Amino acid sequence: EAARRLDWTTPPRRALERREPPTFAWYAGGRTNLSTNALDRHVHAGRGDATALIALDERGGRRSLTYGELLTEVERVAAGLRGLGIGKGDSLTIYMPTSAEAIIAMLATVRIGAIHCVVFAGFGAGALGDRIRASGSRLVLATDVTYRKGKAVDLLAIVDDALAAGRGGVEHVVVLRRETAARPSREGELSWDELLAAGDGRNGRVEDTSAEDPAFILATSGTTAKPKLAVHTHGGYGVHIASMGDWVFRLRAGETWWSTSDIGWVVGHSYIVYAPLMAGAATIAWEGALDHPDADNAWSIIEREGVTGVFSSPTAIRLLMRYGEDVPRRHDLNTVERIFSAGEVLNAPAWEWLQRTVFQDRVPVIDHMWQTETGGPIFGNPYGVGLLPIKPGSAGLALPGVEADVVDADGRPVGPGEKGIMRILRPFPGLITTLWGEPERYVADYWDRIPGGYYVGDAAHIDEDGYVWFAGRADEIIKIADHRIGTIEVETAFMRHPAVAEAAALAEEQLQGRLRIAPTLVATTSEVQTADMRRRMTQAWGLEPLDFYGTTEAAVVAAAPLLVLEPCSAQALLPDALAVSAWKTSTNASPSRRRTCSRQSSEGRSEKRRWVTCRIPSGAHSGQRASGRTAFTPST
Repeated sequence: EAARRLDWTTPPRRALERREPPTFAWYAGGRTNLSTNALDRHVHAGRGDATALIALDERGGRRSLTYGELLTEVERVAAGLRGLGIGKGDSLTIYMPTSAEAIIAMLATVRIGAIHCVVFAGFGAGALGDRIRASGSRLVLATDVTYRKGKAVDLLAIVDDALAAGRGGVEHVVVLRRETAARPSREGELSWDELLAAGDGRNGRVEDTSAEDPAFILATSGTTAKPKLAVHTHGGYGVHIASMGDWVFRLRAGETWWSTSDIGWVVGHSYIVYAPLMAGAATIAWEGALDHPDADNAWSIIEREGVTGVFSSPTAIRLLMRYGEDVPRRHDLNTVERIFSAGEVLNAPAWEWLQRTVFQDRVPVIDHMWQTETGGPIFGNPYGVGLLPIKPGSAGLALPGVEADVVDADGRPVGPGEKGIMRILRPFPGLITTLWGEPERYVADYWDRIPGGYYVGDAAHIDEDGYVWFAGRADEIIKIADHRIGTIEVETAFMRHPAVAEAAALAEEQLQGRLRIAPTLVATTSEVQTADMRRRMTQAWGLEPLDFYGTTEAAVVAAAPLLVLEPCSAQALLPDALAVSAWKTSTNASPSRRRTCSRQSSEGRSEKRRWVTCRIPSGAHSGQRASGRTAFTPST
């Protein structure tokens, strides 16, 4: 039934087809294409004059395209790609900001049966080059610059450096030029106009692709070693994002939808580009920083464009939260019906600020969870079907088609409220079936990690009502006495402090057989004291006031003033495992950028580690004393 949301040239013979474990296929035998489901069917239904895409940037640029206009532009680029020899099964890399041309290129690529690999336009040459070569791209589509915080960022230089380290199979580089000051064109490099000219005599007709044909490949977020390229298909992926677009987000024709993400991430693929267009909505694509040119920017866009649905990240919400509630209250936000958040857990304090302080409980603020590998939501609140009670901090329930449980390391289910490893019990349409060029790694990383299902990689528990509570990565759970604590719970405990605007916690290396955890805080006042933090942490966990952190340093780093607590030895250990000697800052390191911290362990060994502080805004305060420790003097 869900498959009927797509137009098929050949209907599938079945939904799920099991193959050699753990491989599977969705909608085998069916033929469909993401591009025609996003564009053609609306034009054929007489909605060609409806707004499809609104591209905005922080310089005040605005470009609006109807479904008919967007289809025409996509067909022109599709013909140009064919003129350059790109066809079904070929891969290409798109290194462009979230702009109209980039989205047109994505739709044109899948239209001809080629496979796009979009790389976030904030990545450097190393990451870009790795993805170009790993994807086997024959073509690179790039922009000379992107605009961020009022500055033109040189992307073309990054492309040059990436290809200088190895071109792989790249035959051409197509550059969309925005700045006259960019370097001259080089051999093998084409302009955007030359790409379009290559389509003369060619057609932009849609390729009749199989449901199992790859539509795009995308590196999983968090990749730190060799890129792990997830492969999504026209059929299963299309059905999943369209279904969840209805069941979770209630996307609908004629509304104005804004996902504040970037096309370099899976959220941008699914809910800036494909799903909103499949639903017939007008989707907003924003290039730039949410708080530029001023703190009013995001709220101004919502008011000016009449946005009805918003999808943002907890990080973005906390960014807006730093500016206070007076900013959104300057704007008419009455068109907003619902707000969604994903990318990490939406901590309860951030949820409360948006839900109650800003929108005064007029609209629901809904957290949910998914991954690059799942294409769309897997846990959430089915707003489009019927809103269930919201539990702040929970990702919601397993969504239709998703069967999941929480297990221990041996694959045994744990009871309600008990932390363990999240497991998916059976495939669903959005789940990837392989990694690009690495089928063995796919099996090893996702199906062999725990018995009986797909390894999500996150620690969680499910409460007595079936709501899922994520605690962090499965390998970052800290055991203190009889408690199992995740990094997300540490962050949430800090966020409860009224002066803390942002918190991040990382599990570090083992010490005496136990993990320790190091939080970094960004606060809106210099009044935060370590003792208060310690008290809040112990209260949040229901523990006795043990000394969890060891020693902590604090420094004022911005004129809010923002306070960053960056402990060298934030330990989550039993008392008998704590060493009493203090960590000391090395005098031969640049303290505002990188530090080496050393101490004598209880066994007399010297332990060292290095860490990098946050980027310090201009106008930062000089070093001050905080919590009895000497703070450092920050620099830009």
